[in-house]
Amino acid sequence: MSNIVLWVIQGVVAMVVALTGGVKIVMPRERLAERMHWAGSWPRWRIKLLGLAEVLGAVGLVVPAATGIAPVLTPVAALSLAVLMGGAIQTHQHLREGFAPAAVIGVLCLAIAAMRFAGVTA
Repeated sequence: MSNIVLWVIQGVVAMVVALTGGVKIVMPRERLAERMHWAGSWPRWRIKLLGLAEVLGAVGLVVPAATGIAPVLTPVAALSLAVLMGGAIQTHQHLREGFAPAAVIGVLCLAIAAMRFAGVTA
């Protein structure tokens, strides 16, 4: 996979994850629960913490590799997001909801981690 394609994937995944994380941070739990059924049973602080983890993970997908400052953090962020997506898949399965978006993002995060650990350069 070329470096340009990898950067495009990283950018797209970072935007999606940052957007969903940002929504969890700023939107009240009651409004989230209308579309994200799991949110109704979670405490507010946990939803906000999940949103923060997603936003920070999105930043970690791009900034370390782009700046060259601690670039090993990019694949670490990708693996961390893949773990979060694994939790999302389990939650959606438990609620008998579709989990394909979380699965796609999780697989893309695993691919990003593998390619960055393999040495595809920034």
